[in-house]
Amino acid sequence: MTQNTNKGRLAALRQEYRASLKSSDTEETFDLMFYRPIGFAWAVLFRRMGVKPNAVTIASIFIGLAAGIMMYFDSMWLNVVGMLLLVWANSYDSADGQLARLTKQYSRLGRILDGVSGDIWFAAIYIAICIREVHTSEFFMDHNWVVWLIAVAAGFCHAMQAAQADYYRQFHLFFLKGKEGSELDSSASLKEKYSTLSWRKDFFAKLIMSFYLNYTLQQESRTPAMQRLRAELSERFGQGVTPASFRDAFRKASLPLMKYTNMLSFNTRCFALFASLFLRMPWLYFAFELTVLNVMLLYMMLRHESICRRFTQELKNGKY
Repeated sequence: MTQNTNKGRLAALRQEYRASLKSSDTEETFDLMFYRPIGFAWAVLFRRMGVKPNAVTIASIFIGLAAGIMMYFDSMWLNVVGMLLLVWANSYDSADGQLARLTKQYSRLGRILDGVSGDIWFAAIYIAICIREVHTSEFFMDHNWVVWLIAVAAGFCHAMQAAQADYYRQFHLFFLKGKEGSELDSSASLKEKYSTLSWRKDFFAKLIMSFYLNYTLQQESRTPAMQRLRAELSERFGQGVTPASFRDAFRKASLPLMKYTNMLSFNTRCFALFASLFLRMPWLYFAFELTVLNVMLLYMMLRHESICRRFTQELKNGKY
């Protein structure tokens, strides 16, 4: 009896674990092997403790800030502590989403916090690296403005890379799982929500919404072909169900690009950051973002826009 009970509990945990994942299409192999199991363990613990997903996200922000501080020091063991703290922060970042899916505690604020948390981690890391280089590198001691300029450029590119990767991932999930399984937003619906908020009564909510609206507008401005496809779908099918044949075809076309959305998110840049710290040349991380990741972003954007143009034309030709 006890053995059957244990088997039943294990089966239930496996089912919950699968439910905590986004989808096999968009999950990265390393995440499935490392972060998702750890994140699920945290999520189960936090659920028992009654901790909310947003609280986990906020905790990850402070851990990520501590990670950045450790990367200021020209000491390998302190840098390793920083790396471990960054891994811990990202395990919480995984846990907050898994906890939200397990407990059905979704919110737009949670999505915004989740996106902001990573930006705060890396802002701390950038500042720490710049101050470190100014104090330890002969070249940057004499030309300290150079490393700050490179860091600002890398930070701008980082923000755009992460934003577009997330946007394409949500668009893919929209056709894979429908509106309920995706966090895809539109500036039109956000503007309507923004207009209902009052600066006097809803100051914090309206401030957050203003940042998120601007974030979404930037994503849309970089994807004109995707916006034409969304408009065509809306015109033809309205709020109805998009034909399964279209959803399957689009998913098949965009699936090869999902690996790039993952590489532009966290793990690849994290491996590059750790390598630069082990080489004691942290500025190399900025170079990696400005070159390798930008080339990857450009390829992904061009390919996705091409896919959207093709499907828009096929819709106009009555294929679906």
